[in-house]
Amino acid sequence: MSVKSLIINPGSTSTKIGVFEDETLLFEETLRHSTEEISQYATIVDQKDFRKKIITDLLESKNFDMKSLGVIVGRGGMLKPIPGGTYAVTDDLLADLKVGVQGQHASNLGGILAREIGDELGVPSYIVDPVVVDELAPVARYSGVPELPRVSVFHALNQKAVAKRYAKEVGKPYESLRLIVVHMGGGVSVGAHENGKVIDVFNALDGDGAFSPERAGGVPSGALVKLCFSGKYTEKEIYSKIVGKGGFNAYLGTNDMREVTKRANEGDKEAADAKKAFLFQVCKDIGSMATVLKGKVDRIILTGGIAYGKEVCDAIAESTDWIAPITVYPGEDELLALCQGALRVLSGEEKVMEY
Repeated sequence: MSVKSLIINPGSTSTKIGVFEDETLLFEETLRHSTEEISQYATIVDQKDFRKKIITDLLESKNFDMKSLGVIVGRGGMLKPIPGGTYAVTDDLLADLKVGVQGQHASNLGGILAREIGDELGVPSYIVDPVVVDELAPVARYSGVPELPRVSVFHALNQKAVAKRYAKEVGKPYESLRLIVVHMGGGVSVGAHENGKVIDVFNALDGDGAFSPERAGGVPSGALVKLCFSGKYTEKEIYSKIVGKGGFNAYLGTNDMREVTKRANEGDKEAADAKKAFLFQVCKDIGSMATVLKGKVDRIILTGGIAYGKEVCDAIAESTDWIAPITVYPGEDELLALCQGALRVLSGEEKVMEY
């Protein structure tokens, strides 16, 4: 019997929803919210009723019977570090989403909305592979400064989804494969997948690894300390140099890799050099993760929006395909990935995780 699901993926200025029947998308919408609308609410959680009404109004306008839904799935938020998987939105998980134990972010609303709508309909509610998925090997947590352990913040939903997609296509259990997954979007994360766990990964938000369209990646620590105490910048301004205004934004004033490539191909040396440096750093990250897996790598998977660029993928392959063959899954279908996480639990393929 088929299962209809409602998928909710809230962003800072939009709410993406999708309705699926099994893995078939029936329809999707991106509901955009103006600054004026959002600014009415003091906190993220305060937006719940506003966003819920927009979702239910849309479904009503499409004459969709919400009672036909069998499951509601929300994007996971800033919870405490947890292993990957599909989690039931329990009371404890719901409470931590509302508090935002690792920060306030619009994604926290995904599980909150899923639980409320699910309870009203009498169907289960889940989240899947939130950004705080943490499966790091103990040795990977050392940074050299005990007060500053390395942390796992990365594109867990898409990394896990493409890894499992590859496993399914080659007819092997995900848990039996050793993969390096490279997500390239607004941020870049490179993860080493072994025995179904991401045992090491570069922090894609504000930590280490390659720079990206919007983020600085790893920067020289001593120079950063001096910049912080130079008196020229506030804490907020320093942080924006690392997250938001870093990377290609800082060098070229754009966060669009297509624009970078266009400028480079038209003879813009600054763009060409920055692009070359980006590729250099991504390849270096892949090589690093190859050593984590002791050189035994079944596949390198390239994904995220930047993976649509053939020139980028070809350049990465030129430097790294001696490590392992490369597969490209461009883009990130988050709605489908969330849907698939719930279906794996409902079909018995995976056990539901308890928070």
